[in-house]
Amino acid sequence: MDPSTIPVLVKRRLQAEVIGPIYAEMVAALGEEQASAILDSAIRKAAIAEGRGYAARAEGGTSMADFIALYEHWMRGGALEVEVLEASDTRFDFDVVRCRYAETYREMGLGHVGHLLSCNRDGTFCQGYDPRIRMERETTIMQGARRCTFRYGWVEDEDAEAGARNEGGAA
Repeated sequence: MDPSTIPVLVKRRLQAEVIGPIYAEMVAALGEEQASAILDSAIRKAAIAEGRGYAARAEGGTSMADFIALYEHWMRGGALEVEVLEASDTRFDFDVVRCRYAETYREMGLGHVGHLLSCNRDGTFCQGYDPRIRMERETTIMQGARRCTFRYGWVEDEDAEAGARNEGGAA
């Protein structure tokens, strides 16, 4: 079975079934602050690696258009309901109005770490995919807001271009 055919929501649930008990053991042994820091670091590294993998498969190199198309993976199966505000060569702005990731983690009793398991992947994924894409977000459903505010921008600057070349993205 090709792992890319598995809906991301299903992958996150399966990962959480394994990570949840490990996280609980880390909390018991190390305390919540250190356990959360370890989980945060590990998930961010995984997101960057995942971004690099998608960048390597981007025909013709990375772009905002390709990045926008990737969102189908995270939305598959109704995992996210979004209101797109702008989708262009330099911007991808949208609000998530329903997040089944948040619902899933809450159902599993992991709502308190859902932001570590999913939300922190969003911006760090870009570091691996193409550091010229930067994300800003003010609110998330996972942490109690009515919507998640995703604001992605394509930044053309020397630092981002050097990072893209060093990470294997398009220059």
